[in-house]
Amino acid sequence: MPWLLIDNSNTRTKFSLGDSGGLLPWRGVLPTADLTSGALGVLLTDVSFDAVMICSVVPAKAEVLEKFFAGKSPVHFLDSTSPLGMGIDYPQPSQIGADRLANAAGVLTRHGVPAIIIDFGTAVTFDVISAAPAYCGGVIAPGLGAMTGYLTRKTALLPEIDLVEPPSAIGKSTIHAMQAGAVFGYRGLVKEIIVRICRELDGKPHIIATGGDAALIAHGVNEIDVVDPDITLDGLRQVAARVF
Repeated sequence: MPWLLIDNSNTRTKFSLGDSGGLLPWRGVLPTADLTSGALGVLLTDVSFDAVMICSVVPAKAEVLEKFFAGKSPVHFLDSTSPLGMGIDYPQPSQIGADRLANAAGVLTRHGVPAIIIDFGTAVTFDVISAAPAYCGGVIAPGLGAMTGYLTRKTALLPEIDLVEPPSAIGKSTIHAMQAGAVFGYRGLVKEIIVRICRELDGKPHIIATGGDAALIAHGVNEIDVVDPDITLDGLRQVAARVF
């Protein structure tokens, strides 16, 4: 019977099933704000699994998950002591987010090392895996949605915008100008961080993008080799194979 894999992030909580052979077709998703015992009960009706592997960056929702599965299934919350399949070259491993560790675990067999995994979520994280292999650090920056949302909240006239590819760099409307600043500016941020990480990393890394805004930003960043939406869940699956 498969394992239930849960990626509990700030905006959305994603669910999948997996076994020793790979991820399985069933998927689920809940807005993290709506993650309750009741919502879990509805989502997981008729879903069978032997154990649960969770990465969570939302402590209040981690408690909801822990209480829901208590007494029902074996549960493992991924952290720096979990069997990741690599070392950790980081002064305080307990400070590394569980989602970042899941991404690191996933990159080993999916893409190889050295690697840079860029996760475009509420925050954008760059996780660096050395050829050793070892998790050796990274970068945290505001997510694209957070940057544009801040402009809307802190100004009187700038509207909310949809994050889409701008038709040109010279904006012909307020919305167009904001989209150009967001998308082109964000690609510039990503490229500069990649350049600086590569200067400090031995070997040419595989560069992988994942997360909600990955496809939009990666479209204009040639340094990114591939968009992999499943790397976090598959990293959880690989750790589950060592735990259960």
